[in-house]
Amino acid sequence: MAELSAQVGWLKGVGHCSFSTTARFCRDVLRLDLSRGQLAKVIGKASAAMRPAYETLAARLPEEPYLNVDETGHKENGDGLWTWVFRARLYTLFRIDPSRGSEVLIDALGREFAGVLGCDYFSAYRKYMGDFDVLVQFCLAHLIRDVKFLADLPDPVTANYGRRLLKELERLFHVIHRRAGVDETRFRRALEHARDRVWKVGQRAPPRTEAQNLAERFRRNGAAYFRFITTPGVEPTNNLAEQAIRFVVQERHVTQGTRSETGRRWCQRIWTATATCAQQNRSVFEYLHQTLIAHFASLPTPSLLPAGP
Repeated sequence: MAELSAQVGWLKGVGHCSFSTTARFCRDVLRLDLSRGQLAKVIGKASAAMRPAYETLAARLPEEPYLNVDETGHKENGDGLWTWVFRARLYTLFRIDPSRGSEVLIDALGREFAGVLGCDYFSAYRKYMGDFDVLVQFCLAHLIRDVKFLADLPDPVTANYGRRLLKELERLFHVIHRRAGVDETRFRRALEHARDRVWKVGQRAPPRTEAQNLAERFRRNGAAYFRFITTPGVEPTNNLAEQAIRFVVQERHVTQGTRSETGRRWCQRIWTATATCAQQNRSVFEYLHQTLIAHFASLPTPSLLPAGP
């Protein structure tokens, strides 16, 4: 029973299969005739089995020293919701919420989050940072996209400002990519020098609206783009969260979203298990199988955290 339930859970949550496709697989491959209602009950049991492990990770989020965060749209019966992803060093957690605002961050991380939040420049992150004095690493890759936009504008003055700033950002990433084999002191000094040049050029904007908007960003939150220089373990981009959320975007295109709160909970839990197992080079099917064995036997739920240190 546990193995079959894990197979159904894998097909639905990892293979992006509909109930109809899963029913055909069971009939043609496993020689089992299961209705959509029976399959829905199996998914319900798998979701319930994963609940303790999911809640353990959710409770651990506020204690993390560094988190990458991102969000993307989610549909439920035509209503617009938001899928949030929180990627820690050892695990990834997904949460579907009606809001895209900072209240989600408050609920997930608390008002006294002492870690560093890696994110883009979206207003919810800036509000959370400002309201609770949270340390943030704004994504340098997103900044480069914004600067490239300026560099491609038809106004030559604004475009020249964008090109000058883009050149300094490229120098900064050149230093980052040459880290291997470089003395730590020299590397840190080179990073700081490149940072200072970016900051200097960024704030010296011409009297054009688009350029001044970016310069104001440097004046207000410039330090948050360079947190990685002084904080070990912090990445300069938010690529880790963006990579984690890609398969959820693929799922959205295939399934067109969820239809109930039950489906929402299933997605949160199976996506969390899938991404975390991939992060740890574990088999998500094996995790599902062992979790369901424990659930049916009323035993403790296997952890999604690594067993070792």
